[in-house]
Amino acid sequence: MSETVLVIGGGGREHAITRALAPDAEVYALASNRNPGIASLAAGTETADETDTEAVVAYAETVGADAAVIGPESALAAGVADALNDAGVFTFGPTAEAARIETDKAYQREFMAEHEIPGTPEFETFDDAEAAAAYVEGVEGDVAVKPTGLTGGKGVRVTGDQVSHAEAAEYVRGSDHDQWVIEERLVGEEFTVQAFVNDGEMRLTPAVQDHKRAYEGDEGPNTGGMGSYSDAGAALPFMTPQEYYSAADVLEATVDALPEYTGVLYGQFMLTAEGPKVVEFNARFGDPEAMNVLPVMETPLLDIVTAAREGEPLPEPAFANRATVCKYAVPAGYPTDPNSGSEIAVDESTVAAAADAHGGDALLFYASVDDREDGLFTTTSRSFAVVGVADDIPTAEAIAADALEAAGEGLRVREDVGTEALVQSRIDHMASIRD
Repeated sequence: MSETVLVIGGGGREHAITRALAPDAEVYALASNRNPGIASLAAGTETADETDTEAVVAYAETVGADAAVIGPESALAAGVADALNDAGVFTFGPTAEAARIETDKAYQREFMAEHEIPGTPEFETFDDAEAAAAYVEGVEGDVAVKPTGLTGGKGVRVTGDQVSHAEAAEYVRGSDHDQWVIEERLVGEEFTVQAFVNDGEMRLTPAVQDHKRAYEGDEGPNTGGMGSYSDAGAALPFMTPQEYYSAADVLEATVDALPEYTGVLYGQFMLTAEGPKVVEFNARFGDPEAMNVLPVMETPLLDIVTAAREGEPLPEPAFANRATVCKYAVPAGYPTDPNSGSEIAVDESTVAAAADAHGGDALLFYASVDDREDGLFTTTSRSFAVVGVADDIPTAEAIAADALEAAGEGLRVREDVGTEALVQSRIDHMASIRD
């Protein structure tokens, strides 16, 4: 009997999820925007706010969903998984309480300390913005300054890197947040490992390195992610296999402390001289990281979802021994003043030509665009991503670079993601830290 699965969310991550499910299931999608890539794969779509629990449940019941997969963290925080599960629709995504591992950074750090999770940085939490600002002004050494709630990947300020202590304190005082986490600045290379989780069981995916900063050379403000890459194997070029498995040990300890967790647990790590330390946990697939790991996963995503639903052991996912490079095209002015509501054109034939030119695969994932009757328009977030898939990172990067010629006017990209020079700089950086 064919499975019917509802995917919630309309970004690049959800396009990748839909693509992974579509060969094996009848997929429906609900999102606040109409994503043309998702619409081309889904049996039906609904436009509604992803945090509207009543609308989500009503659509799930209308299409007869056997299961649901939640993409965005905002829906998890709103209790969409709770509402769907209560309605009898198994949801591969954590409850609002379990999702606090992402949605409440103070809870996250206190949880880690209580359960003695390896890789926990030194931290302080504050319920008063003035007290947090005063601490930042007086603390010795550099720190990461984080609002406790969701900020779309754009809320952190790091002294000694992005801002001075005085600027960080001013940021705290001028924000709308009262609760803050102030923690030691971690120095090294960031990477992500995502895991499929159900009832205390965990299955790993390859490591990915995301690029948060807006401009080449890691300059500019943080974004939701301008691109990412993975290698042909579990680890990244600047990591040892043991460092990858040290990160896996952190995830395993976290899953052991979350016995009823279901969904994806995303560990963002800083590889330091002492090994991996936790930057943060997310309670869902990363965006763009989902677009790196899902296209090379040979095990059907549906098999993982249905095994979790039936309470069976999760299958051990198999991954093709291939590298990936993902690059985003974003509206002009993103992230500080994005040019939303502008009509754009995407030349899909350019993506196919890029694959043919280099002997690999090229994938196009639409993200935060709105497909209307009169054209395709930008929103305030990232517009689309291209992913090159090949036997090595340089070839995958060449494919992604050529595929980005699909972007028309009004969009910009970060060209250096996945280039040989950037990857080598990461290798050299870690070598200097280890020395």
